[in-house]
Amino acid sequence: MERVDCVVVGAGVVGLAVARALALEGREVLILEAEAAIGTATSARNSEVIHAGIYYPQGSLKGRLCVAGRAALYDFCDSHGVAYRRCGKLIVATDGTQLAALEQLHRHARANGVDDLQRLDGPAVRALEPQLLAVAGLLSPSTGIIDSHALMLALLGDAERHGAVLALNAPVEGIRATGEGLCVRVGGSDPLQLLARTLVNCAGHGAPALAARTQGLGRAGLPRQYFAKGSYFSIAGRAPFRHLIYPLPEPGGLGVHLTLDLAGQARFGPDVQWVEGLDYALEPQRADGFYSAIRRYWPGLPEGALQPAYAGIRPKISGPGEAAADFRMDGPAQHGIHGLVNLFGIESPGLTASLAIGAQVAALLRGA
Repeated sequence: MERVDCVVVGAGVVGLAVARALALEGREVLILEAEAAIGTATSARNSEVIHAGIYYPQGSLKGRLCVAGRAALYDFCDSHGVAYRRCGKLIVATDGTQLAALEQLHRHARANGVDDLQRLDGPAVRALEPQLLAVAGLLSPSTGIIDSHALMLALLGDAERHGAVLALNAPVEGIRATGEGLCVRVGGSDPLQLLARTLVNCAGHGAPALAARTQGLGRAGLPRQYFAKGSYFSIAGRAPFRHLIYPLPEPGGLGVHLTLDLAGQARFGPDVQWVEGLDYALEPQRADGFYSAIRRYWPGLPEGALQPAYAGIRPKISGPGEAAADFRMDGPAQHGIHGLVNLFGIESPGLTASLAIGAQVAALLRGA
């Protein structure tokens, strides 16, 4: 049986950041990806936003790792030539009944360490974005957009320069804790077994299922999995906005917001649709709900302007009507298996937090 120091399961943005962090510490790293390419699931189906850290519960992993990860990500992009734009974001109150919630969000952001938000009245919002309907807003100058695929390629390149190896079409079928390490059963066209000293489960949607296939992991180490689908629609041509535009948050997500890609193309979404599995089919009729949601802050959206773009699915570990779960980073202190770290519920702001997540996982495994 072949022996390896570190196995990272999953080559999305978080798995690649974890692999890079471990490789930079001089560890031997093997990345196992079930698909034929890196980053084909959550990492490829999101808004590509670098978040400031505004929304998350104070002291949560999401909040702390988003703020730390955002700073690290901008530095990484500068040093590695990854395209991004710090375009800023406007969170808008569209009528007076939302002013208290907007102020509460501002206080919450300051408590999270986001100290650069600017409170704007209606005329100031419209001076920045004349087509917006808003009585007040918050400007987040540290929010940005990024080329997520270029980021993943840069993370992989760094990891490989420090000795990491990527294996595609290599699904992990099971894990068994032994006295010598973690026995990893790999499927695919060339199945094999590995003995790993450490293993990080960064399988995204597949992380809870992989944990269930880990012998010796107790029931407490198996979170319930939920799937929250989010559809995106685009508009033809350039949008009349320079900033990202967000309504106030709604249960399950941040509301149907407007984001921009680096070419200036506008996308709207995601909405929230609880589903049973990984169904990425986009239902064109969902645009009906988008028109009414968008026109609350952009009443000038032309009829028929929305075009189906794509859908993504958030890998949640909390369901409808439940408080949003924090990231879970279960190490030996939580489950008792030496050398194993399971990452669960790494949805937004996972991309923003990816470098900070990698650093924290490396710290958890230091000495293991």
